Parts: sequence; structure tokens; C-alpha cells
Amino acid sequence: MAENDKTPLGRRGFLRTAAASAAATALPTVAQSKDAEHDHQDLPSDLALRVKALESLLVEKGLVDPAALDVLVDNFENKIGPRDGARVIARAWADPAYKARLLADAPAAIAELGFTSGQGEHMLIVENGPKVHNLVVCTLCSCYPWPVLGLPPVWYKSAPYRSRAVIDPRGVLAEFGTQIDEDVEVRVWDSTAELRYIVLPERPAGTDHLSEEQLAALVTRDAMIGVAKVSWPGKAP
Repeated sequence: MAENDKTPLGRRGFLRTAAASAAATALPTVAQSKDAEHDHQDLPSDLALRVKALESLLVEKGLVDPAALDVLVDNFENKIGPRDGARVIARAWADPAYKARLLADAPAAIAELGFTSGQGEHMLIVENGPKVHNLVVCTLCSCYPWPVLGLPPVWYKSAPYRSRAVIDPRGVLAEFGTQIDEDVEVRVWDSTAELRYIVLPERPAGTDHLSEEQLAALVTRDAMIGVAKVSWPGKAP
């Protein structure tokens, strides 16, 4: 499924959304979890109130600067995000030498483009091909390559996705509208705090004439997680 363009929720909205996700126990389907990414709740949950109380206490004691916290969250929401990862993918498509470096040492190759962070010391690129489709999950919590994908989507952190991506990856992909042929192997990669994975999607046919910037515009967050493919406008994914 393609990601809907939404206005950033802001830090307060982010905290509410994160709290709602953490408080959820089990949802019927991953698709419903994805839909919940854009839900709004009128009243804060108990967990959201606890988060706010903790933040207020830390600010009161001088341990946290609220302005610095706002800058940090804004940085991950609006500056460090999927578009950085899309630039990495586009460069790999356009430059075979860069692609080789990316597959050999992802952190170093990503750093060539200026994308570094404390959450990205150990990353591995897994490449899709005609007979292989890769899918990334974190079964333990929500380990995610923040330096190039920004904040993880709510559905990525949900219990249904974390469990079913391993048990029934083709079923999960189908819920995202991604059909994988039976003769294509689906490989599931479990991200951890020690190693985080990014999918290198297949480059769509008919895009040889596109610039690197135009290629980057085609790459979505979901494609770099593996729940979607990259498509060229007017052609099926």
C-alpha cells in the first residue's frame, strides 16, 4: 500500500499515537494496524498521560530541555525520513559501483551521502530480485533504521505485524496489496538493536532515462521495509 501524505502530527500527536500503539495488545489484521496509524483519539490514554507526566518531571528537574526535545522529534519526523533512504536506493540503482559498496558495507556507503546517526552503526542491505523478495520486521520491539527511514510507522510496531510477518509473510504482503508469485522466495529479516535491515527494491522497468532525483521520488518507505514494490507510474507494481 502506498503511504498517504499527511501533515506531520507534531510532538504531542506523536506521543499520543505512540502511546496508543504501545497500549494496543492484538488487532485482527495488519491492515487494521496500518489504518490505525492515522486514527485520532479525543482523550489521552493512561499511557499517554504517564508519558506526559514523565516528560514534565524531567523538564522540571532540568534533565530535559523541551526545546531540544521538540527539535529532536522534528528532525526525525521532517528532516530524517524515508526520502533519505530513497536517495540511497536511487544512487544504488544509478551507480553500480556505489551499489557494490552499499551491499558490502551499508553504514559506510550511506555515510557517503551524509546520513549518519546513533541508530545506524550496523545496517545491512538486502536486495530484491526476480526470484527473491525481502521483508523486514522486528519481532522483539521496533528496531528500525532511523538514519535513513525516520520514525517507524505504527503498524511496524504492532503485535500482528511483528508476529504474522514471520508466520505468514505472503499473507501479510497481500494485506498491503503486494502479490508475490509462488516461484519467488520470500525472505524475512528480523531487525535487532545490533543489526537493522533495509530492502533494496528492484528498479522498475522503463526507468533507464530517469535522473537520480526522479528515481528517488519513486521509492517509498514501505518498499524499503519490503511490504511494497516500487512501481513506475502507469505500470502495475
